[in-house]
Amino acid sequence: FGIRSLPTVVLFKDGQPVDGFAGAQPESAIRAMLEPHVQMPAAPAASPLEQAKALFAESRFAEAEATLQQLLGEDNSNAEALIYYARCLAERGELGEAQVVLDAVKTDEHKAALAGAKAQLTFLRQAASLPEVADLKSRLAQNPQDDEAAYQLSIQQLARQQYEAALEGLLKLFQRNRGYENGLPQKAMLQVFELLGGDHPLVGVYRRKLAAAMF
Repeated sequence: FGIRSLPTVVLFKDGQPVDGFAGAQPESAIRAMLEPHVQMPAAPAASPLEQAKALFAESRFAEAEATLQQLLGEDNSNAEALIYYARCLAERGELGEAQVVLDAVKTDEHKAALAGAKAQLTFLRQAASLPEVADLKSRLAQNPQDDEAAYQLSIQQLARQQYEAALEGLLKLFQRNRGYENGLPQKAMLQVFELLGGDHPLVGVYRRKLAAAMF
């Protein structure tokens, strides 16, 4: 083959050289060379549960709920599916029914996800009895030190999935008055961390900010 430099790569097919390259190449170039010659396996289809979780993450709650209903019709003991089904119910205001579904989850396997779903229910219930967002913002415009309005606005934002705004408001309230209502700002932030899950980028950011504010 007249090899004069290393690395030299030759691709054989059916016993014959069909392609190759000399010298170091980036992965993208190697993949491009292989593509015409190699049958790549198709990516596995997402499971119904993964499809439902993706739909939920995109706030397509009705579609996620329909997918979960079909899945639970085949296996009503799937704890993770039950948790996401309850969250879909909560998003459309069926808080009582969502609570019944969560109460049916008996396994400890998805403890964090279950705690997050319960936190979501808590925020939605609290928001239902609070003043409107516009009224709370008006109170804060008149008095930025109104701790009650700041906390209630954060709860309303959580009920609307405005997580970053809510976490920022809770953090500022904690920095200003960490003892407000026996530490409610910190407790609420910890509930949001459970709700979002440890992999969510906001959780890492605000865990560090909360730790810095504490010490």
